[in-house]
Amino acid sequence: MQKIFMIMVLLFGMAPVWAAVNINTASTQQLQSLPHIGVVKAQAIVDYRNTHGSFHSTEEIMRVKGIGKATYEKLQNDISVSGVTVKPTASTSKHRRALPATVAR
Repeated sequence: MQKIFMIMVLLFGMAPVWAAVNINTASTQQLQSLPHIGVVKAQAIVDYRNTHGSFHSTEEIMRVKGIGKATYEKLQNDISVSGVTVKPTASTSKHRRALPATVAR
């Protein structure tokens, strides 16, 4: 029973790792937590959103000045157009943490 409990704790503890920044609702600070997004690009995303309305797909972020295909490919796993924004951790994108194979007793 203790092993099941520990596995559940680990699984629920990992939830924020897989969460994404909602580019329709994120603040400039939240956007800056994304890889390759600094102050200027974060503000450009917010300005684009304010001018053109909500993004309908994550691909639309490439319409923002300064964000091309290469940047989008680096961001695509960390952004969404729905849901709650959760600040990505250092382990998102290429370096997602794996669940342990076993749980120590």
